[in-house]
Amino acid sequence: MKVYNSHDIKNIALLGNDRSGKTTLTECLLYHAGALPRRGRITQKNTVSDYFPVEQEYGYSVFATAFHVEWKGKKLNLIDCPGSDDFVGAAMTALNVTDTALLLLNGAFGVEVGTQNHFRYTEKLGKPVIFLVNQLDHENCDYELILDDLRNVYGPKVVPVQYPLATGPAFNSLIDVILMKKLTWKEEGGEPLVEDIPAEELEKAQAMHKALVEAAAENDESLMEKFFETEQLTEDEMREGIRKGLVTRSIFPVFCVCAGKDMGVGRLMEFLGNVVPFVDEMPKVHNTRGEEVSPDEKGPTSVYFFKTGVEPHIGEVQYFKVMSGVVHEGDDLTNADRGSKERMAQLFVCSGANREKVEQLSAGDIGCTVKLKDVRTGNTLNGKQCEHRFNFIKYPNSKFTRAIRAVNEADTEKMMAALTRLRQEDPTWVVE
Repeated sequence: MKVYNSHDIKNIALLGNDRSGKTTLTECLLYHAGALPRRGRITQKNTVSDYFPVEQEYGYSVFATAFHVEWKGKKLNLIDCPGSDDFVGAAMTALNVTDTALLLLNGAFGVEVGTQNHFRYTEKLGKPVIFLVNQLDHENCDYELILDDLRNVYGPKVVPVQYPLATGPAFNSLIDVILMKKLTWKEEGGEPLVEDIPAEELEKAQAMHKALVEAAAENDESLMEKFFETEQLTEDEMREGIRKGLVTRSIFPVFCVCAGKDMGVGRLMEFLGNVVPFVDEMPKVHNTRGEEVSPDEKGPTSVYFFKTGVEPHIGEVQYFKVMSGVVHEGDDLTNADRGSKERMAQLFVCSGANREKVEQLSAGDIGCTVKLKDVRTGNTLNGKQCEHRFNFIKYPNSKFTRAIRAVNEADTEKMMAALTRLRQEDPTWVVE
């Protein structure tokens, strides 16, 4: 795989209430990027996400799944998060190591409790948000009502980029007010037919286009001056204004897809690749001493471990983000939290259960490794002359408390070892 620098990398969390279609969207994104020959389906138990037996048995996500796509010289790292509040820790973890939240809404239900919870997490962390209305083919979908709900809950920063000409089983076309074109899909989805906007929709589309142009212009003084003079921006100028608005959370774009039929996903991929901010365009993070840390390949090597998984025949798989510098296969690093030495014997980029070996990863990138001796979720490993420590993730207090004991006193030690292992995989567990 090509080595990407921080100005080629984008990190995105897929969030949304349970059953909003995140795993199905994952399949479409991988397919459109050329990473899959065909889309998997949850019912066929062959998706890149939801690859653990428990997920395939119940048909929904339990664990956060990291995957990546390469698109036009850029690398997009994405994390598909479970929607159930039972697994809130996975969503919070993903948000702390990604830069943008793609927040899905089920077209049949609109703004749900999970939508609001996930948005609050993005608000607390200052992360950009893109709303994505999915399942537009559902018979109970009312896009205008969903858009009204979004505006009522989140205010005038909510700005639609697209709207469907029909919802329910008849859905097959959108008006895109950046492109100012009508996009129509055949029954099998895929690439749309791009046409001029019908005369009867032109007034509505022009009004939405003007609102989007104005929202984009507000984020850049030179764009605002041009808007006052001409009331127009080029497509590239709109992209730049929207990108700046995403970073400052002054604009929440709304997109439309039907991931189950692969309609609208290719256009969404274009927006993610062209507009969503790169890691070096986001505000700098701070270490535990309050010092700013830039995602700079020329800086000292510092790696933050945000997730531990356990897989059969492999053991612990530990996922990390490169916070600074470059980590190479074979690097000897020091655990800033535990004082131990570790060798990064193998480096991988991952897509679900599939791992591809790489020789190095640069600042801002996400990868995984195996066979570390003494690394726990939340630990930081540093290269020479680097003393960074990161303590990003603050989980909510537990909702349930239980006292347990081993049936046989002799098994107490085994029970504690099992509980410790569970906490390694899910830090929302508190064992006292």
